[in-house]
Amino acid sequence: MPENCTDVLIGRQGEIRRFDALLRAAREGRGGALVLRGEPGIGKSALLRRLDEAATGFLVMRASGAEFEMELPFAALHQLLAPVTGGLTALPAPHRKALEIAFGLDTGTPDPFLVGVASLGLLAETARERPLLCVVDDAQWLDRASAKALAFLARRVSAESIVLVFAAREPSRLPELDELPGHALRGLGASDARALLAAAVRAPLDERVRDCILAEARGNPLALVELPATAGLAGMAGGFDQPDSVPGVIEQSFRSRLELLPEAARTLVTVAAADPIGDPGLLWRAAEHLGIDATAVARSVPLVEFGTRIRFSHPLARSAAYRAAAPEERRRAHGALAAVTDPVADPDRRAWHRAQASAGPDEQVADELEASAHRARERGGVAATAAFLARSAALTISPVRRAERALAAVEAKLAAGDFDTAADLLTTVPADEPGRAARADLLRGRLSFARRRGDESPTAYLVRAAARLADTDPDRSRECALDAIEMGLLLGGLDDVVQAVRKTTPPGGAGRGSAAVLAGLISLVGEGHTAAGEILRPVVADADDEVWARRPSLGFMVATELWDFDALCGIAARAVAAGRASGSFHTLPVALAMRATANVHRGDFGAATELISEEEAIADATGAAPLVYPRLHLAAMRGRRQEALDLFASVDHRMSLSVAWATAVLGNGLADYPAALEAAKQAVEYGAVGTAGLALPELVEAAVRCGETQVAAAALTSLQERTRAGRHAWGLGVEACARAQVTEDESAYQDAIGLLDDSALVVYRARAQLLYGEWLRRQGRRRDARSALRTAHESLSGLGMEAFAERAAGELRATGEQARGRTSTASDELTMQETHIARLVADGATSKEVAAKLFLSPRTVDAHLRNIFRKLGLTSRRQLRDLPGLR
Repeated sequence: MPENCTDVLIGRQGEIRRFDALLRAAREGRGGALVLRGEPGIGKSALLRRLDEAATGFLVMRASGAEFEMELPFAALHQLLAPVTGGLTALPAPHRKALEIAFGLDTGTPDPFLVGVASLGLLAETARERPLLCVVDDAQWLDRASAKALAFLARRVSAESIVLVFAAREPSRLPELDELPGHALRGLGASDARALLAAAVRAPLDERVRDCILAEARGNPLALVELPATAGLAGMAGGFDQPDSVPGVIEQSFRSRLELLPEAARTLVTVAAADPIGDPGLLWRAAEHLGIDATAVARSVPLVEFGTRIRFSHPLARSAAYRAAAPEERRRAHGALAAVTDPVADPDRRAWHRAQASAGPDEQVADELEASAHRARERGGVAATAAFLARSAALTISPVRRAERALAAVEAKLAAGDFDTAADLLTTVPADEPGRAARADLLRGRLSFARRRGDESPTAYLVRAAARLADTDPDRSRECALDAIEMGLLLGGLDDVVQAVRKTTPPGGAGRGSAAVLAGLISLVGEGHTAAGEILRPVVADADDEVWARRPSLGFMVATELWDFDALCGIAARAVAAGRASGSFHTLPVALAMRATANVHRGDFGAATELISEEEAIADATGAAPLVYPRLHLAAMRGRRQEALDLFASVDHRMSLSVAWATAVLGNGLADYPAALEAAKQAVEYGAVGTAGLALPELVEAAVRCGETQVAAAALTSLQERTRAGRHAWGLGVEACARAQVTEDESAYQDAIGLLDDSALVVYRARAQLLYGEWLRRQGRRRDARSALRTAHESLSGLGMEAFAERAAGELRATGEQARGRTSTASDELTMQETHIARLVADGATSKEVAAKLFLSPRTVDAHLRNIFRKLGLTSRRQLRDLPGLR
């Protein structure tokens, strides 16, 4: 292979220009990231070397994924940050601790968000002195924990003098990289391929031989270099007998060189290939353990550089060396590495080498792997946990323990998103014991739900698990049944699920917890809200009940169905606290979305905006899609027509019920009652728990104004079933207001306003006052109408419910009074994220504190603040504190 990298960069001028642009922007304080993708040998590593040479004045930091290190959490991140870990002491204590835990320097469970923010802070501080170039080669083999952290960094360096470049083999199994800017390297064109071949082979080539090489290489630069070196001119003249794929051709080339080595040299190369960290001290000790004079042998070994770190000339050379060795040779190499690895300093790597060295079941090694899985779980390494457990199960002798470890591995594989492996592992679990068979069914249900495919629906598996446990473990049976019902609420088909549960699950006693919720939901489907309310009301009212800790989304839906606003807010608040404590990027966003929705309904749009912004920051940091339903609720209540309609149009069909409810609210606010009527009908007819109930008062209001009296009366009856089952002020007040519209009973309006006289229910009180004022005006009682409408307009304007406020203003004008115009607020000019940053700064937060909360760098926060000051005409942070409509 040519030593001069310009030889292998023939035809790559476009990529070179793109890299140079990245470096130029970083020198100016505008960071960026790029994922370079392509097949093995296509030139990724050569381009990275060229990038390294061009990065004059940069601190260059490197990491490389390793196929045999994918199971060790944060291994690649630790490798990348190793040159700057001396700066850990400058980080805030929580950030420093997060990285120390992630790198195994401290005990505990790392917060994945804090790890990302701390890594960004560490790099940002370093970049103050000189720009940084972070190069990650073989990114397809990154451990998942590192992949998440590095993808987070890549999305957050735009305001820093930092460049992150990944090189990944296609296809990559890491979805974290898919959302980043990418560039696919393709094979060289015919003329460039000929030029590279001419540079690699100085001797004259027969035209047929040259055409044969070009056809075999298919534009792959490394293949163009390796084929002549391997076959020789005589071999080329006689044709090729090579594997079909280009990577196979290249790997075969490397293997052919290794086959010529003496036995000791081949063994040394196999040991080097089996050790992904490239530690020369470890290699020399392993060689000594095997009786090899490594110093003497290393001089004659091709493809491997024995320096301060052991490096192969190309990733395919490493894999070729490993695969070329016979199975017993690989086991011998791993055994030697295990023997010389410190069991105290590096127990997980030692356990993994021991596992690879095992030819059959070994209970001691299986126990060590299980302990490694426990440590990996504590460090947040979900993929590592799964890998250790799966290998532990394979090496376990006891059938019972093997099945238990396999089930634990399936759970971890599901958490890691490795659904195919999880499905394969499940086939190894015997169904010879009810509890184990039920647990397997539960996992099959989760797997079916996650993959959205399977012979049976997810709920069918859960119901079957409940049936298996009905006689031996009735409590667990009821838990499984409740899982099935909760999934039925999310997926549809609730009635069928409840009928199946009735037949298979032992009845639970009334009272509290899961048994009461299960009994209440079964009663809700079979007997209606009145009967269900007697069972559900006490447990819903206790937001601290453990059933809601395990199932906050279910609690949120049931509280909404019973119109229990205190429970709704309490369950959401507890879920947020639990999500923050756990650091789970699966649970916290859902909890934030629930609490944001609750704040919308209590009229605190500023707090709702903060929570939505935080949830969106997490989604952006983790590469997930943000949860849209709190934004739908906020848009509907605020009533900004075009903004709301644009949002509704951007949402996919899975949110159609929430969009229908939001459209009904927007339509009523804008006095577009026909549109509100159709949307409310759609939301109600589906009958979803929570959503249908919320849509009923919208249906009553729209139907009354459209003259659909029978529709309004029927909706009122359905609403009364829910609100009277719940017996809470929120529901009773909303029901009284709906009843007033249907019956035109003035006392019902007054009852509604009285029942809703609570600061948490100000949205619904203001709407009741608006409806009452409109009714009074229609009755010709202009003076009374003005008083009610003036109060409604002031409340609605103050809340920022612009459509309803304008409707109140129009009604006031009809009475002969001009409504005062709404004073614009700071949040009118700012985006959600800017509003959140402004509110945090107004409360005294520093840029670093805001950055940590929103997973940004301090420089990015400062850039947002400059935009905020420009939009609002301010010059200092202090001025933010007194802005109306901000805090």
